[in-house]
Amino acid sequence: MKPPLPKGRLLILLGAMVALLSGLDAALLRLGLKAPVASMDLASLHGVLMIFGFLGAAITLERAVALQSDRRRISLWAYLSPVAAIAGTALALTQIALHGAEATRFLPAVAWSASMALLVGIYVVVWRKQPMIAVLIQALGAVAGLAGILLWGRGFEIAQIVPWWCAFLIFTIIGERLELARITFARGSTEARVLGEVILTCVGLVMTLFAPALGYPLLGLALVIVALDTAHHDIALRTIRLPGAPRFMAACMLAGYAWMIVAGSIWVIRGPVFSGYGYDTVVHALTIGFALSMVLAHAPVIIPAIARRDLPYNRAMWAVWGSLQLGLVIRALAGARMAEGAWQFGGALDIAGVLAFVVVTVTTIVIAGRPRATTPPAPAAEQTPEPSPEAAK
Repeated sequence: MKPPLPKGRLLILLGAMVALLSGLDAALLRLGLKAPVASMDLASLHGVLMIFGFLGAAITLERAVALQSDRRRISLWAYLSPVAAIAGTALALTQIALHGAEATRFLPAVAWSASMALLVGIYVVVWRKQPMIAVLIQALGAVAGLAGILLWGRGFEIAQIVPWWCAFLIFTIIGERLELARITFARGSTEARVLGEVILTCVGLVMTLFAPALGYPLLGLALVIVALDTAHHDIALRTIRLPGAPRFMAACMLAGYAWMIVAGSIWVIRGPVFSGYGYDTVVHALTIGFALSMVLAHAPVIIPAIARRDLPYNRAMWAVWGSLQLGLVIRALAGARMAEGAWQFGGALDIAGVLAFVVVTVTTIVIAGRPRATTPPAPAAEQTPEPSPEAAK
C-alpha cells in the first residue's frame, strides 16, 4: 500500500509552479517574443521568480523534508522557509498586478529574505547533528542567497547582484554532490580543498561589489577551479559508461560542470559583464546549464522524498536534456554573432525544455503510480480421481 500524498508539500510545489510559469512568461517577454501575459513589469521579475520563487521554494522544501525525516515535531518550523518563498512570489505578482511599474521590492524582499534566513537556520540545525564540510558549503550558499535578496530589496541592479543569486544555487548543488557522493569526495583532502575553493569564490563575490574589475575575474577563476575539481572526483565520470538512468544522470551532471566552466571563463576573459549577449550567456550558463542540469540529474532522488512517489527512469528525459543543452548552445553562439533571431530561438528552446521537464516528470509519476493489472490465477482444473485398481475389479 502506497503512503498518502503529502498535501501540504504538494501545495508548496503548486506555489513553486506558479513562480515557474510566471518566470517563463517573463522570459518570453525578455526575449522579445509573445507571451500569455504581456506585461513588461512582469518581465523585470524573471530572475528573482526563477531563482527564489521556483528553485528557492524547491530547495527549501527539500531541506525541510530532510530535516523532518527524524520525525521530531520540532522540525516542522523548517516548512516556514518554503512557505515564505511562496509568499514572496504571491506578494511580487500581486504588487505587479495592482501597481505595475510603481510596485516596490520591499514586501517580496522581506518574504524571500525570511525564507533564506530560515534556510540558514535549517543548516545550523543540520550542522549541529552532522558537522560535515558538505553542510557548511550548502550553508554558505544560503548566506549568499540571503545577501543577494537583501541587496535586491535595497534597490541594487540585478546585473550587479546576480552572482550572489547564482552562488546560492552553485554552493547548494556542490554541497549536495559532496553529500550524496561522499565516498568518492572523502578521499584524501578533496572535501577540504573544495571548501577552500568555495571560500575563494566568496572572496570574489564580495569583490564584485567593491572592485568589479578584480572581483569578476577572480570569481570566474574560482568557479572554473571548483567545477574542474568537483567534476574530476565526481562518480559521474564512471557512471557515464553505464546504461539507463546512471548514464542520464551522469550526462546531466557533466554538462552542468561544463557550463559552469563556460560562465567562469567568460568572467575571467571579459571581466564585469552587466548587459548584452555576454551577460545573457553567463547568467543562463549558470542557471540553466549548471543548475537545471543538476536538477534533472537529482530529480529521481529528490522528488520521491518530497512527493512520496517514485520517479522511474524515462528515456523521454533525454529529449528534455537535449532541448536545454541545444537551446543554450544556440543562444550562446547566436549571442556571440549578435544574431537576434537565432538567439530568440535558442531561448525559446530552453523554455520548451523546462516545460517538457515538468510534463514528463508529472506524466512519469502518474503512470508509475497506477496499479498494475494482474491476471488472476486460473482456477485449478477439476480432476476426476482415477479409480483404484481394487475398485476397477
